[in-house]
Amino acid sequence: MPGTPGEREESLDVIQRELTAFARRARAAAARLHPELPLVSYTLLAHIDDQHGCRATDLAAHYMLDKSTVSRQLGTLEKLGLVERHPDPGDHRIQVLHPTESGTQALASTQASRRAAYQERLADWTAEDLALFATHLLRYNSAGDPDSPQQPTG
Repeated sequence: MPGTPGEREESLDVIQRELTAFARRARAAAARLHPELPLVSYTLLAHIDDQHGCRATDLAAHYMLDKSTVSRQLGTLEKLGLVERHPDPGDHRIQVLHPTESGTQALASTQASRRAAYQERLADWTAEDLALFATHLLRYNSAGDPDSPQQPTG
């Protein structure tokens, strides 16, 4: 590993500080875009949409959350009319979550606003900078998760 232990520690301190600032900014942006929807609920809704439906236990496992936490967030999403449950075609004892039409519309409007914010914030970055940043984020987020579909190859 290149770099002295002191240089690595300094870099890790910067990374920790900047990721914390990033998370705070993300929470604040989520609160502005969809005030009645907490960031966790929004994240779960987006995951359900991305997966074209999933079980509550899959959400809990994916995000390493307690089932009770996921249940509360899903309750909020259901009360807001953003998520609905359907029996699994292969096993009717299992309930699969799907976004409602309102949920899909809420995601679309929020994602458009978020995309515009990212485009503005990263406007002066080169295509190479963006590609490298995306690669590093994928690598970071898949580290320690051997089942991650985002695991980098090579």
